[in-house]
Amino acid sequence: MLGHNDSQNGTRKGWTILIGVVVVSLLLGGCAPTPAPVATKAPAVAPTAAPPTQAPPSGKTLRIGVLYDNTGAFAAGGSMAAARGTEIAIEMVNEKGGVLGKYKVEAITADAQSNADVAVAEAERLLNVEKVDALVGIYSSAHAVPIAAKFDPQKKFIWLGVPSSTAVLKDKNYQYVFRCLPHSDQFGELSPKFLAEMSKKMMGIEPKDLKVAIIYEDGPYGTGVAAGNERGVNAQGLKLVLKESYVATSSDLSGLVTKLRRAEPDVILHAGYNPDITLFLRQAREQGLKFKALIGHGSGYAQPEFVEKFKADIDYFLNIDTPAAQQFDSKVLAPGLGDLTQEYLKRYAQKTGVSDPPNQASSGFNFTWLLLNTVVPRALNTYGDWSPESLRKAAMDLDIADGGTVSGFGIKFAPPGDPMSGQNTRAFPVMTQYVKGKAVVVYPTQISAVPAVLPLPPENPYAAK
Repeated sequence: MLGHNDSQNGTRKGWTILIGVVVVSLLLGGCAPTPAPVATKAPAVAPTAAPPTQAPPSGKTLRIGVLYDNTGAFAAGGSMAAARGTEIAIEMVNEKGGVLGKYKVEAITADAQSNADVAVAEAERLLNVEKVDALVGIYSSAHAVPIAAKFDPQKKFIWLGVPSSTAVLKDKNYQYVFRCLPHSDQFGELSPKFLAEMSKKMMGIEPKDLKVAIIYEDGPYGTGVAAGNERGVNAQGLKLVLKESYVATSSDLSGLVTKLRRAEPDVILHAGYNPDITLFLRQAREQGLKFKALIGHGSGYAQPEFVEKFKADIDYFLNIDTPAAQQFDSKVLAPGLGDLTQEYLKRYAQKTGVSDPPNQASSGFNFTWLLLNTVVPRALNTYGDWSPESLRKAAMDLDIADGGTVSGFGIKFAPPGDPMSGQNTRAFPVMTQYVKGKAVVVYPTQISAVPAVLPLPPENPYAAK
C-alpha cells in the first residue's frame, strides 16, 4: 500500500539502493559498459501466463497516440521538452527496425493547447477515432485527471509521462493507467523534511521557529503538492504562516505578494507552472518581497527559459523534481544506460540547441523508451499481442531495480486494489539548487553533487537581510 508515509519509505529505499550501486561501481572500477536498455532484479521476470500462439505479423505498425501541449502556457513550462524526449525515443527505436527490430512505431500526435477540454477531446480522437494502440504523454495533471477517469473504464492503455498530481491515481483503482514518475505527495513532503534538517544547521533557526509560506496554483498539481507541503510542515513541527492558492492563468499576483509581505516567511514553498512563476517573481521583486529561501516543486522551475529569463537572480533557488538524466553519474546506472543517456542528450541538443535539458525532457524520453523496449516487447513475447490487456499485464510484470532507468529510479507498479494502483512505487524526486545557472542535486545528501547553500546570499535581490 502506497500512502504518503510509504512513499517516503520507498524514497529512502531508492536512495539506499542507488548508493549501493555507486559503491559497487567504485569497487569494480571503470569497466566498460555493455549496452542494455534496462536492469532488472532478475535476468527475466517469470511469465504469468503462456503466450498465445498468434502474434502480430512482422511489419505491422504499432500506432502510438502522443498527446502534449504544443501551444499555450504549458508548452514552455515543460510540455514541449517532454514531447522532444518522446520523439527522440521513438526515433531511436525505429532506427533499429522498431520494437523487437521488426515492428515500426508510428506516432500520431495531438496538441492539447494547454486546455483541459481540448486535451480530453484530443484523447477521444486518438483513442476512438484514430484507434491508436496506446496513449502516451500528457503534461498537465489537470488534463490527466479527466482523461484517466474517462478512458480507463473503456480499457484504453494510457502511459503517463509528466503529470505528478497524486489525485490522478489515488483511490481510483485504475487498471489501464500507469505513471512512471514520482507523485505530488512525495514532492510536497520532501521540502519540509529538508528544511527540518537544515534550518538550525544552515540558517541558525530552530525548526519550530522557521516561518514557512505555501503558495500554489489551484489545479490538481498545485493542490496536491501544497497538501503534501502542509502535511510535511506539520509533521516536522515548522511554523506555517500562510497557505494561499491562485489561478495559474492570473494576470496579476500582486495581492498574493502583499499577503506574503505581511506574513514575513523565512521560506516560500511554491508549486506553479509558467508564466505564473515569472509573474510572481517579477511582482515580488517590484514590491520588495524578501525571504531566506524559495523552494519550487517542478514544472516551470525546471525550464531553461526560466534560467535564461532570471539569470543570476535565481541562483541558489531550490527545486524539487524528478531527476534529469544528466544529473546522475553513469556509475550509478545499469550498464549501457550511461551511453543511452549521452545519445539522448546529443540528439536533444541537436534538435533544440539546449545541452542541459530540463527533467521533463528526460521523463519524456525515459517513459517512452521503457514502453517500447520493455512493456511492448513483453506484451508480444509473453501475451502474444499489444492489446490494452496484454500491455496492462506486461506493465504489471515489470520489476526493474533502482539504477535501471535513465531517471535513476526503478519500476514496480502498485497493483489493483492498492490506493495508488498504477503508480510506480520506486520513483523518487530529488532537490536541486541553481548554482551559476545550472541545477545540481543537493538533497538527499547521500546522492548530492554539492552541499546546499542556505540562506540566499546577500547579493541575491530577493535575499532577506
